[in-house]
Amino acid sequence: MVIKVFLASSSGSTAIKKKQQDVVGFLEALKVDYTQLDIACNEENRMWMRQNVPEEKKPANGIPLPPQIFNENGYCGDYETFFDAKEDNMVYAFLGLPPPPGSKEAELADEEHVVENGTHAEETNAEENPDDSIEVPVEERNGNDEATEGETVGDEAPAEEDQAVEETDEVTEDTAQAEEEEEQEEEDLQSEEEEELRQLEEQDEQGSEEEEEAEVQEEEETE
Repeated sequence: MVIKVFLASSSGSTAIKKKQQDVVGFLEALKVDYTQLDIACNEENRMWMRQNVPEEKKPANGIPLPPQIFNENGYCGDYETFFDAKEDNMVYAFLGLPPPPGSKEAELADEEHVVENGTHAEETNAEENPDDSIEVPVEERNGNDEATEGETVGDEAPAEEDQAVEETDEVTEDTAQAEEEEEQEEEDLQSEEEEELRQLEEQDEQGSEEEEEAEVQEEEETE
């Protein structure tokens, strides 16, 4: 199985170049066998990529941008899904490849297998439920100290609740502001990528027109 990475070699977008370099560099670091397919200079590569990216994975304008990653003819994902898999140490699963023995991903897979079989779960339950035979002091069992502790906690509770509400409001405002900034960055990036793709298409159209003019001129000279 060969991993296919569709790239735009002549892309003028800094964001696209960075994403492409990130994917290629990481695959080389993992020594994964892959092939680069240029969509800027090869119309067949671009059309194949567009046709084989699932509809639900395409952006709103319907035109998927590089880099796009495939395992043979099977679609793996775009840069965003690749990045998420890398952060979760699940790149081999993302690529549809078995993780090499001794790798971090292989260790995680072994741990999940142990949990599924119940071995790890039984050990966890044993740790969380200590021996009930340990004797508890009579005073604590009868709750003699609970009244005093309850009065103290009750006095402090209103102040703690007010502080928690204020902190929650601050976190909500910060989160909303961060989300707005992230949405704006995504919109700017999308506009930049769409402009880059439009320029690539114009270059291809111009190249085709120049080839047609050259052929007509050559035929006239021949006649």
